[in-house]
Amino acid sequence: MPSPAIDRAAIAAAHPRFAHLVRRTPVLQVAASDFGLSLPPITFKLEFLQHTGSFKGRGAFANLTLRDVPAAGVTAASGGNHGAAVAFAAHMLGHKARIFVPAISSPAKQALIRGFGAELVVGGERYDEALAGCEAHAAETGALKVHAFEQRETMLGQGTVGLELEEQVPGIDTLLVATGGGGLIGGIAAWFEDRVKIVSVEPELAPTLHDALKAGHPVEAPGSGVAADSLAPRKVGAMMFPVAQRYVREAVLVPDAAITLAQKKLWETLRVVCEPGGATAMAALLCGAYRPRPDERVAVLLCGANTTAVTL
Repeated sequence: MPSPAIDRAAIAAAHPRFAHLVRRTPVLQVAASDFGLSLPPITFKLEFLQHTGSFKGRGAFANLTLRDVPAAGVTAASGGNHGAAVAFAAHMLGHKARIFVPAISSPAKQALIRGFGAELVVGGERYDEALAGCEAHAAETGALKVHAFEQRETMLGQGTVGLELEEQVPGIDTLLVATGGGGLIGGIAAWFEDRVKIVSVEPELAPTLHDALKAGHPVEAPGSGVAADSLAPRKVGAMMFPVAQRYVREAVLVPDAAITLAQKKLWETLRVVCEPGGATAMAALLCGAYRPRPDERVAVLLCGANTTAVTL
């Protein structure tokens, strides 16, 4: 049997099941000249204002409302943001949760997971090692696995970012999206299809989708750098890859220095705090990895803000 579609109709049908459980995050239009750019105003989608500080809550709630959750509860592997979102969704809906994260997961993200009452297991150096622990736990207990990106419901949930953005700011030409495993950009690309140019932005030290598109299939890629806890899976998701091949028009890479500069500029200009992965899409504009036409209407997804690099 063919796999169920991940497309506009499926995203629109899934949205009402969990829309009341997630925030409709705002958009902000800012003069490009504030960032030293000669463009029309830039639209920022402030998805870091979602529950638990990242877009991941959409996919988590989609999974827990579109699938049957057993008495054993749910389990997930994560660099941190997905785990926090699954822990929060499980807490809100009354399910047990066990979350597996690698040692590179930030203390801020680990604290979020524990704060929602989930059991946290920290071990291994990379996401894949956490995933192995998660899969073993699910096999032993029957807990529902909630994958960070290789899951239809996850992609349907993340695709609602595109649904919202189109309602809020119709007529954008281009959307820049940071890419890790690809659930976010895959869902968004499935929503917009070819009506908006979707550009993937990744760290040079974690070129997962970039290398997959070049090879024509998912391949193992390096995974390190300042955004390694959110944008460095070993491979891009096989489920989202055909969507990316069809609808992602460009995949650019940015150095770590550009990511940290984007964090700094977002704070200095907007008083917005983003974690490295959350600021990666903006880095492409600031360092010139993506060069829009002078009249191009660009939107940037700011997708996460779980960092402790702030003193109040």
